[in-house]
Amino acid sequence: MNNSDTDWTFGGAWPYEPKWFDTPQGRLHYIDEGPRDGIPIVFVHGNPTWAYLYRRFIKAVTGWDFRAIAMDHLGFGRSDKPTPADVYSISLHADRCEALLESLDLENATLVVQDWGGPVGLTWAARHPERVSGLFVLNTFFQRPVGEVPLPAILKAFRTPFVGELLVKGAHAFVKGFLFRAGLNDPSRLTETDKAAYLAPHPTWSSRSGILAFPRQIPSGPKGPISDFVAAEGANLEAAFAGKPVKIVWPMKDVAFSAETLDGMWLKAFPHAEVTRVENAGHFIQEDAPETVIPELMDFIGRTHKSSEGPK
Repeated sequence: MNNSDTDWTFGGAWPYEPKWFDTPQGRLHYIDEGPRDGIPIVFVHGNPTWAYLYRRFIKAVTGWDFRAIAMDHLGFGRSDKPTPADVYSISLHADRCEALLESLDLENATLVVQDWGGPVGLTWAARHPERVSGLFVLNTFFQRPVGEVPLPAILKAFRTPFVGELLVKGAHAFVKGFLFRAGLNDPSRLTETDKAAYLAPHPTWSSRSGILAFPRQIPSGPKGPISDFVAAEGANLEAAFAGKPVKIVWPMKDVAFSAETLDGMWLKAFPHAEVTRVENAGHFIQEDAPETVIPELMDFIGRTHKSSEGPK
């Protein structure tokens, strides 16, 4: 499904060896860098990005002899891109993430999640808390909405039959409009190489099914299958991590997740969590503010694992 002539290193910006994991719905791509016996740091992306989103983070943690694992969801990055929408349900995404991470038999992991990577990746932590020593949470959700969820006009358009297909699968608007512009506080943060890396996985209409499936599953309120899913798994996570380290780093200019999600949902579920509010960052905080987020992550890992060594 990917372009066979694509340079997937993007001129050295993504110098990592691809690894593959088979699932019933298709093959997943992931990277596993650093020493096998290093403390594992697991990165889970959202929509419409892929593991490339964490390229600077991977370099940072492996530079300190930690082990970095970053996966591409089905339909994203170098993973397979089936056309049927039903393979992109949140529960199946979560099951596939769990299966991949369980195949690695990880211990003492730090889990880093953002956007849809929250419901997908945190499900693994909720189901296997003995494998995870701490949560590093960027803007995402994993709790039942307390009321009606106000959706921006563009998201309503993506959810509209036929219109969404034209915008997302035809015009590639989620990447070109949201990732490259509205989702960033400073769109100039993305280089031409970065844009090429985000465009490469989805060259055709049919390869964009996974991108369209995510906005159509955003809960519009407390009721519905996704609200029920995150409420059930989130309750398990809340119980399992009530006494474990949780760090939240939140972009205050996110057009998708407001401060109310942080204060009204996350801090009620994890009142002991440490919080850093990043004033000048939009939805894709990994691109907007890596110089803030990466030191926060390294500090969190260092304090969670006090025996870890310094940089090479």
